[in-house]
Amino acid sequence: MTGQIDAKCRLCRREGRKLFLKGSRCFSAKCPIERKGAIPPGQHGFKSMRRKVSVFGQQLREKQKVKRIYGIREAQFRKIFNLAARDPSATGAKLLQLLETRLDNVVYRLGFAASRSAARQLVRHGHILVNGKKVSIPSFQVKVKDKISLSPAGAKIKDVEANLAESQKRDLPTWLKRQKTKGQVVRLPQRQELDSDINEQLIVEFYSR
Repeated sequence: MTGQIDAKCRLCRREGRKLFLKGSRCFSAKCPIERKGAIPPGQHGFKSMRRKVSVFGQQLREKQKVKRIYGIREAQFRKIFNLAARDPSATGAKLLQLLETRLDNVVYRLGFAASRSAARQLVRHGHILVNGKKVSIPSFQVKVKDKISLSPAGAKIKDVEANLAESQKRDLPTWLKRQKTKGQVVRLPQRQELDSDINEQLIVEFYSR
């Protein structure tokens, strides 16, 4: 994932929805989706909206969208899908559950960071503790009852302080709880609590071809 503002915003326009890749910018009037609408980028963006998309194209776009939401590359995404496929009765729901319980996503959901990319940076720099121990792997799978907290140094970062203050205005996912700079996974997230704009069945069909 590139670090350029415009490139990330173009990804949102390409997928036709906000992917929340730029933190507070996504909630402001500066968001290109707010200013330009969900028109794909490029000279022929408007025309491309009229084209009929094949079934394969729909499956591919859904996979790309989810990859971009969570900031994961293809090899890693495929690995997570293979883990989810061990539960054939609910592969799609399990896939989303595994994505949501990645450490970087949990840090983002707890409001410690404004975006998932910022959350990954916090994790990689050693500012996140899991059950009191430093974990610097963003893909670390958090389990029920795990306690996630900011390190003393991480809690003093100005951006983190601002994010915590801002996050007080938004609802915390019901499968998490937080008190100041400490959070905990109360239970695993259920499908109905996750993004309703994601059609995980298309992703299952894409990898089942």
